[in-house]
Amino acid sequence: MTTSTSQLTTLFIVVALVCAFVPAFSVEEGEAKTLWDTCLLKITPKCALDIIGVVFGNGTITDACCHDLVEEGKVCNDTLIKYISDRPHLVAKETQYLKKRDDFWTHCVSVTKTA
Repeated sequence: MTTSTSQLTTLFIVVALVCAFVPAFSVEEGEAKTLWDTCLLKITPKCALDIIGVVFGNGTITDACCHDLVEEGKVCNDTLIKYISDRPHLVAKETQYLKKRDDFWTHCVSVTKTA
């Protein structure tokens, strides 16, 4: 139980840091910022948190969230995860996160095709 609580706390800290720092870093990247803003508007906050939980932790995702993500497209998925994994405190494991992102995308596409 303690490990689960610790992981959840870490996840919320990551989300808080992303919310705090992404706008500051993305101002220079107009097109990337537009994609980021579009993804956050069209995917529910819960779905975004679930995606982050899957890629950066051991979270789970619903089929409905997978459907929403696939509907938005791979660029949305890639942008969301790339922005987060580029943070200085996460960049050391960026390759691992990007692989999990791609595996997650493949999973969501397969779920969407069978639905």
